[in-house]
Amino acid sequence: MSWTRRVVIASIAVCAVACSSVSTVRVQPESLYVGPKLRPIAVVHAQVTSAYFLFIPIPGRVNLDRVVNRMLLSTAKALGADKVVNIQIDITPEDGIWTLRKLVGWRTAEASGVAVVVEDDAPPAAPAAPAPTSNPK
Repeated sequence: MSWTRRVVIASIAVCAVACSSVSTVRVQPESLYVGPKLRPIAVVHAQVTSAYFLFIPIPGRVNLDRVVNRMLLSTAKALGADKVVNIQIDITPEDGIWTLRKLVGWRTAEASGVAVVVEDDAPPAAPAAPAPTSNPK
């Protein structure tokens, strides 16, 4: 096997390491309590992983803005949710001793929460009665 072919295969394998995913699962409203006037519809989990080789990131854009706003919240809205509650986030730090992980390693960011619909308990308003009209004679 030629040297250039090995480099190309290794590059493809390394690039395949960077990935992102969003997982959802529908839940029964009576099986999960999230608060008054909130009806849970799904649990959403978003994750992004990016590899590093000699301090060079393999594309994956690991940051909380992408995971929370662009993945978690947008998926919940697509499912028909009004809000996401009980959000939990986790990200691998990029400073301190964690910098050594960029030598040969990876970085991960993930967020999860419960997509809910806000319910209004107010009864629907009755249609207004027509105003009496005066009949001039």
